[in-house]
Amino acid sequence: MAIKLKHRDTYSTWFVTFTCAEWIPLFEITNSYDLVYQWFGILKERYYADTLAYVIMPNHLHVIFHFQKEGFNFNSIVGNSKRFMAYEIINRLEGSGNTALLQQLKNLVTIRESKKGQLHKVFIDSFDAKPIFTQPFLMQKINYIHLNPVSGKWMLAKDFTAYEHSSASFYELQLVQHFRPMHYMDF
Repeated sequence: MAIKLKHRDTYSTWFVTFTCAEWIPLFEITNSYDLVYQWFGILKERYYADTLAYVIMPNHLHVIFHFQKEGFNFNSIVGNSKRFMAYEIINRLEGSGNTALLQQLKNLVTIRESKKGQLHKVFIDSFDAKPIFTQPFLMQKINYIHLNPVSGKWMLAKDFTAYEHSSASFYELQLVQHFRPMHYMDF
């Protein structure tokens, strides 16, 4: 029997990843990068969460959050965010008349999910979340995030600092002081 893990709110810094269903580039197809930026703003406003580093890829995202206060339900925050992004992505697909992709996402819904009222599968159900306790682990994850657009098959930019949907340029070019992780964290 699989054990369902709950992410504790006492860990204040998290590396989070979630992925579109079947790795379909839904953020790119629907130009939904703005939905992720809106989510960052909501997390800042409601949960006092700073976005320390991020990359929004065409079909997944990686982000490091630092929560300044305890008492949040991390699973609910990510789950609700995925659900609201999914609704908007479906609205954008409907608005563009992309019936083939809508049908593909509909076909991915399981019988159990359908009984709960789910019509389309936009994201993989689970998400990856790792608490960050040390500066070396933080730096490893920041480097991973920032190099993702130019790693492996991606090559989304000539230089990792040039990828538009990443915090890499803030770190490498020191354009914005508040994106420096040690400002928020003292290991």
